[in-house]
Amino acid sequence: MSRQPRREQPRRARRCQLSVPGSSEKMMSKAAGLDVDHVFLDLEDAVAPNAKAEARGKIVAALNGLAWKPKTLCVRINDVETPWCHDDVIEVVTGAGAKLDTIMLTKAKRVEDVRFLHLLLDQLEAKLGLTRRIGIECLIEEVEGMMNVEDIAACSDRLECLIFGMGDYSASQQMQLGYVGASGTYPPDVWHYPRYRMTIACHANGIDPVDGPYANFRNPEGYSKEAERAYVLGMVGKWAIHPSQVALANPVFTPDPEAVAEARKQKAAYEEALDKGLGAINVDGVMVDAASIRIVQNLIDRAELIGM
Repeated sequence: MSRQPRREQPRRARRCQLSVPGSSEKMMSKAAGLDVDHVFLDLEDAVAPNAKAEARGKIVAALNGLAWKPKTLCVRINDVETPWCHDDVIEVVTGAGAKLDTIMLTKAKRVEDVRFLHLLLDQLEAKLGLTRRIGIECLIEEVEGMMNVEDIAACSDRLECLIFGMGDYSASQQMQLGYVGASGTYPPDVWHYPRYRMTIACHANGIDPVDGPYANFRNPEGYSKEAERAYVLGMVGKWAIHPSQVALANPVFTPDPEAVAEARKQKAAYEEALDKGLGAINVDGVMVDAASIRIVQNLIDRAELIGM
């Protein structure tokens, strides 16, 4: 499948994505004051079917009426196979599209799911005269989505991020685990393959890979271990389903200041060496060449994104 030409998308920090039920005015008010990169107001699993219509209005009021400290504001909508998806998009974008950075599509299984949302946003933005383009984030949480993840990652120039949703994914694959995000008895990491595959698809298409939830918020050690595994593979952040997890995610996905300083030193030395016609140099006992500078640049880019 051929890739669509991509527009330049905004670069957003996603060290932590905090989930907030869209049916709870109290929780949304609290989330507005938190120091977190990204918050998504949920219309899907956190909201009962008979409360979804009312929750849309609460989300619109919260987006318009609260002073939001988080840098990225997102709404998680229901998937395209439900009776709620269409109205989720119409009502939220019509009511608060100017305040919205991204929309998160749940259970993306195929390219057509994403393109439906893309085209609907095209129409709404034109109708409403919105000047700031709304991005798309997608949850890969069904086996069909994982089978199609490479095509999904390439299918829309609105797409900014894929999230591995291990809760629904484990049900879709009939995995035998405990709570959402746990690894069960599988040694050493039951999530390695799907995380790895989705992360490759994201970076091949210039979008962010994010790790999903860890349900036991009374187990900080377990959360941190899963976050560190995601970070090593190249993911840029992890979900928080409780505010206490924000303080766990941020340190894992924030570059170490000493490592950033060393990366900048290596880059400066390498650029000076290139001017002298040298392709590989020694910086404090470490060989620095074109390949290592690519790794160094990734670290510098992450640091600059969060103002380090």
